[in-house]
Amino acid sequence: MNNANKTQVIVFELSGLTDDREFAPFLFIFFLLVYIITICGNIGIIAVVQISPSLHTPMYYFLSYLSVVDLFYSSVVTPKMLSDLLSDKKLISFIGCALQFYFYVALASVEVFVLSIMAYDRYVAICHPLHYVLIITMKKCLGLVLPTFFVGFVQSSAQTSCIFSLKYCGSNLVDHFFCDLAPVVNLSCSETRTCTTISLFFVCFCSLTSMTTILVSYTLIISSILRINSTAGRRKAFNTCSSHLMCVIVFYVTVFFTYLHPSSTTLKKQDLVASVVYAVVTPMLNPLIYSLRNQEVKKVIKRLVKKSPKEPI
Repeated sequence: MNNANKTQVIVFELSGLTDDREFAPFLFIFFLLVYIITICGNIGIIAVVQISPSLHTPMYYFLSYLSVVDLFYSSVVTPKMLSDLLSDKKLISFIGCALQFYFYVALASVEVFVLSIMAYDRYVAICHPLHYVLIITMKKCLGLVLPTFFVGFVQSSAQTSCIFSLKYCGSNLVDHFFCDLAPVVNLSCSETRTCTTISLFFVCFCSLTSMTTILVSYTLIISSILRINSTAGRRKAFNTCSSHLMCVIVFYVTVFFTYLHPSSTTLKKQDLVASVVYAVVTPMLNPLIYSLRNQEVKKVIKRLVKKSPKEPI
C-alpha cells in the first residue's frame, strides 16, 4: 500500500516492563522506592556540597553537576514507567514520545561528558597535585561543564528532529518501556538509513570522546599511583578516584550490554534489565556510591546528623 494513503501515527503504545498484571504492583512498589531514593540521594548530595565549606572544591562541584543530571535523567523515564505499571493501556502521544526521547538522549550525553570531566579532574589531582588549584579553577569548572550541556542538547535536537520527522503510518507499538532509538525507528514506514547514521555518529562521538578521556586519564592515574613508594600513599590516591571509577563501570557496562551486541530475541529480557539499570537504577547508585565510599562526604554527613543547630558544619 502507498505510504501516502496511510494515516500518520499520533499516539504510541509502549509494551512496558511486564504484561503480568499480578507482578506489576510489586515492580511498581520496588521502582517507586528506587525513584524516591534517587530523588532524595541526588538532592542530598547537592545540598551537602552546597552547605559544607569543606566540600567547596572542583571535585565536589562536578559531583553536584552529576547529581543534577541524574535527578532529571531519571525523571524523564521513571514516572511514566511507574504509571504504566498500573495502567492497562500504556499510551504516550507522538509529541510526548519525542520530548521523552529528546531529554533522555540529551541528559545521557551530558552524563557521559560529566563523567569524563570528573576523570580529568582526578588525573590533575593525582598526577599534578601541586598545580591542582591553578589548573582546576572555578572558572575552568564552568568552562568544562557548560559546553557539555550545550553539546548534549544540540546533538539531541539533531537526532530528535530527524527521527520524529519520519513517517509513522503502521504499527504504533513501541517494544520498550520508554521511547528509545531503535524501538521507535523500527516503526517508521520511511527510509531510516539517514537518521540511523546521524544517530550512530552522535552516539559514537559522545561515547568515544568520553571513553577516550576516561581511559587516558586513568592510564596516567594508575601509572602515577604505581610510582608512589608507600602502600598507604597508593591506597589514599586510589581512594580519591574509586567512587568515580565505580560509577563509570556501572554506567558503561550496562550501556554496552544493551547497545553493542547483535540483535537476538533470546537476549530481549536481558536487554530490558540492562535498560532498567542504566535508565532507572544508575541515577540512584551514583549518590549512594559517593555517600558510602567517599570519606569526605561520609564525614560531612555524619557531622550533619550529629551536630546541634548552632554548630558549624
